[in-house]
Amino acid sequence: MKLVSAYPPHLRDTDDVRKVMYDVLIALTPVVIGAAYFFGWYALLLCVLGTVLGELFDFFVMRFLRKSKDFVPDGSGAVTGLLLALNVSTRLPIWAFVIGLVFALGVGKHVFGGLGQNIFNPALTGRVFLLISFPTYMTEWVDPLSGFWKSPWDATTAATPLALFKEKGIVTSYWDLFIGNVRGSIGETSALLLIVGFLYLVVRKRIKLLIPISYLGTVFLLSAVFYSVNPKYGDPTFHLLSGGLMLGALFMATDMVTSPITPLGQAIFGFGCGFLTLIIRLFGSYPEGVSFSILFMNALVPLIDRVTKPRIFGEVGR
Repeated sequence: MKLVSAYPPHLRDTDDVRKVMYDVLIALTPVVIGAAYFFGWYALLLCVLGTVLGELFDFFVMRFLRKSKDFVPDGSGAVTGLLLALNVSTRLPIWAFVIGLVFALGVGKHVFGGLGQNIFNPALTGRVFLLISFPTYMTEWVDPLSGFWKSPWDATTAATPLALFKEKGIVTSYWDLFIGNVRGSIGETSALLLIVGFLYLVVRKRIKLLIPISYLGTVFLLSAVFYSVNPKYGDPTFHLLSGGLMLGALFMATDMVTSPITPLGQAIFGFGCGFLTLIIRLFGSYPEGVSFSILFMNALVPLIDRVTKPRIFGEVGR
C-alpha cells in the first residue's frame, strides 16, 4: 500500500471570515427592515452609515496605519458598525455615532491587534462608551410608528418597557414586545425579527447554540424563581422579550472571537451573562444589564477557556 504524506492542515474548508460576516449581515437584514418600519428613515440611515463607515474605517486602519498592503475588506468592520447602530437610540446624532464607531473599532478591536485578538465585543464596547459619554442621547427613546419621514427629534419620547416596569410597575403588552412595537434601541425591540435572523445563522451553522440557550435559559429560570417569591420582579416571559436580551444573546454574546471555545466554557459563559443581566435589571441602577454583563464575561473568557480545556488524550496529570 502506498502512503502519501502531505503538509497540514489535512482538514480543508471553503469557509472564510468574509463568508461568515456576510451571513451575519444577511441575518440582520430583517432587523434593519424592522428598524426602518418602526423608527423611520433615520434608523435606516444609521444602519447604512454604520455598515459602510465601519468597513471603510477598518480598511483605513489596516492599509495606512498597520501597513497591511495585502488587506482585503472582510466584512467584520461592517458587522461591528451595523451592530452598533442597532444598539443605539434614534435620538443619537450622526457625529456622536461616528465617534462611537471609531471608538468601537479603534479601541475595541485594533488596539488589541485586530480581528481575532480583541478581548471585548467591539460593538458593545462602542455602545457602553456612547452610554457613558452621551447619556442623554442614548437614553431618550422615540415612540415607534411615529412616521417614516418624521424627524426623530420631533417625535414623542418616553421610557422603555424595562424602565416603565422598574419605575412604575407597568407591564407592556407581550405582543408588542414580540413584534417590536415598543420603545428601545433601533434593533433590539422586535424579538420576532431577531429570532428569524438567528434561525438563518443556525441553518448556516454560524452560531454557538450553547451560549444563547444557556443565556436565555438562565434569565428565564432565575426570573421565574424571583417572580415566585415576589411578582414585583416581573415574570420570565417579560424578561425574555424586553430590552436588549434577544439581540445580546443571539448576536452579541455569540461572537466567535470573544466567547469561549469549549462546550462547557460556552455554557458557563451563557450562565454568567444571564445571571449578571438579571441581577443588574432587578437590583442595579440601570434598567438594562445586557451590555455590561456580556463585556464582563468577555473579560473572563481566557480564564474560562483555560479552566475548561479538556485534557489531551494520554496526558498524565500533575
